[in-house]
Amino acid sequence: MNAYKTKSIESLEQKMRDMDESSLRHHILQSAKDFKTSWIELGRALYTVWRDKLYKEWGYSTIEAYTSKEIGIRKQTAMKLLRSYYFLEKEEPEYLKNDYAGSTDTALVPGYESIDVLRQAKNKKDLDSQDYASLKKAIFEKGKDAPEVKKDLTALIRERKELDPEEAREARRFSLLKRFLGSLKGLKRELETAKLGSSALIKDADSLIKRIESEINL
Repeated sequence: MNAYKTKSIESLEQKMRDMDESSLRHHILQSAKDFKTSWIELGRALYTVWRDKLYKEWGYSTIEAYTSKEIGIRKQTAMKLLRSYYFLEKEEPEYLKNDYAGSTDTALVPGYESIDVLRQAKNKKDLDSQDYASLKKAIFEKGKDAPEVKKDLTALIRERKELDPEEAREARRFSLLKRFLGSLKGLKRELETAKLGSSALIKDADSLIKRIESEINL
């Protein structure tokens, strides 16, 4: 599998080339690069800890408590690392076995956030195997970062939705109601804080908020 460095890695390396290697600034950029390219090993280790429940032997009740208190990684980040590695092991074992294992340049490793987007795409019922293959190629062969892959995924989903006008209409309705609800809640808070709205007006706003929440099942 031909692989390209992601834009974020290329950007870091370009900045490092223009700096004194002994400087703190260069060291920080190197550390950032190492984090972006060594996540698979950390994900593999965390997966072992989670699978074998080793965290319990070490005095922690949950994997989240272990990663937060001992490693110092936020729950969201730790879970994304764990899910991304598990996804590769389950869905793309050949990559771990051949491409990753045989690579001498860790900068070619796709970011865990990009893999997490691919994992989400795999579970999208609106997408088919060809769509998945397209996103996979974008990550492994074109070196696209997570934001770019997310855009590709959103475009694919929108394209598939357009094939079903009724589903597209319902999705647009939900989106508009959610935005309306957010704006309404924000304006109500401002009225209350500034004491510019009557109690009757605030009551009507509360009633409308509850009605909208009921329609979109929040």
